[in-house]
Amino acid sequence: MSTTTRTVTSRPRLEPRRIGRWIDDWRPEDMDFWNERGAAIARRNLIYSVASEHIGFSVWTLWSVLVLFLGPGYGFDVGQKFLLTAVPSLLGSFVRVPYTFAVAKFGGRNWTVISAALLLVPTVAIAIVLEPGVSFETLLWVSALAGVGGGNFASSMTNINAFFPARLKGWALGINAGGGNLGVAVAQLVGLAVLALTGTQYPRLIVAIYIPLIVLATVLSAIKMDNLSQVSNAKGAIREVSTHVESWVLAFLYIGTFGSFIGFSFAFGQVLLVQFPKEFPNPAAAAALTFLGPLLGSLIRPVGGRLADRYTGSRVTFWNFVAMALGTSVVLLAALLHSLPLFVAGFVTLFVFSGLGNGSTYKMIPAVFLAKAQLAVGSGAPIEQANAVSLRRSGALIGLAGAIGALGGFGVNLAFRQSFLSLGNANGAYLAFIGFYLVCLVVTWAWFIKSRPGRLEGV
Repeated sequence: MSTTTRTVTSRPRLEPRRIGRWIDDWRPEDMDFWNERGAAIARRNLIYSVASEHIGFSVWTLWSVLVLFLGPGYGFDVGQKFLLTAVPSLLGSFVRVPYTFAVAKFGGRNWTVISAALLLVPTVAIAIVLEPGVSFETLLWVSALAGVGGGNFASSMTNINAFFPARLKGWALGINAGGGNLGVAVAQLVGLAVLALTGTQYPRLIVAIYIPLIVLATVLSAIKMDNLSQVSNAKGAIREVSTHVESWVLAFLYIGTFGSFIGFSFAFGQVLLVQFPKEFPNPAAAAALTFLGPLLGSLIRPVGGRLADRYTGSRVTFWNFVAMALGTSVVLLAALLHSLPLFVAGFVTLFVFSGLGNGSTYKMIPAVFLAKAQLAVGSGAPIEQANAVSLRRSGALIGLAGAIGALGGFGVNLAFRQSFLSLGNANGAYLAFIGFYLVCLVVTWAWFIKSRPGRLEGV
């Protein structure tokens, strides 16, 4: 009887096929690596990240422009129009968390391509349904779709955070976010141009302009951007950052800065039309002013990051909230005096300091976890491990804080809506904003500036 012996050779397990361009060796804190090749790669990815995020912001805030086209032929009242601008802000806040983790799941370049392509959904929907006779419920659902544009910010910031060294994060995140925020002002300028050329008859011309730009941004992201294999939002990253009290404090402060910026961007045009009806007999006149605040607030955001790099984010953020409380007081006084020049000046001040505060508050996120990493190294933890944990947690909190901060935009529009419905003016909303900014500045001082046991240095 013969025995046949079969030898089984084990095959090495194949790694999942990776799509797109990947970089496996990335050491931004290594000065030689950074100067030789890292800086050029990081800047290239920053440029195309800004382009995609910019269009995302434009799509997210389209309804702040489109409501100006909804004249008597549509039959919607002030409360309904404020809901149309509030809903995209609400959905945009929710999608920011999964967008943050999508960078680690799919790669920063890959997810930028996907998220840019998704912007076609709300723009095509607008092109199909927006005409007199459409029901309010239909427009409410379509406006909600624009929320996907708000998610681009979180994934873009998480991705760019990984490309730059700690000493440049404030500047890089400020440029990335500021360039994205400019999408608000540009969308309003596009709306102004359409209003000036065609009146309120052809709002769908706005999305006809944006659809080809979305396709272009998608293609350029695919060709020019890279994925970093080291970016990892490991399981439980959100759970990890949620155990740190600083995470919730920063998310709260970001409601005051970014929530104000995006909320005022959505509402400013409508507030002008309702509060100063004689001065603005047609939407084009209001649209001519609405872009100014978002434009200045977006341009100054990188300055907030730079100032935070130099003076610490907490001190810059503290003085920002002082200025925002004073700016809102000017707006309230202007409303009581019915002074349009003073009203616009106060609102522009609010936009400028909310933009500055966006940059300084976001710089505090990596600063918090860098300080915690330094404490861990001082206690004996390996520096590479501490830095990796810092990067992962910073990325997770960027998404979480961005999501919670965007809820502020929803709150701002609801505050305006309720104030107009209850009082016939926005004065109640302004008083609420002043109170909130005062709370924010006290929290900033008490948690990050005041000397106390356990306070993190350099945040």
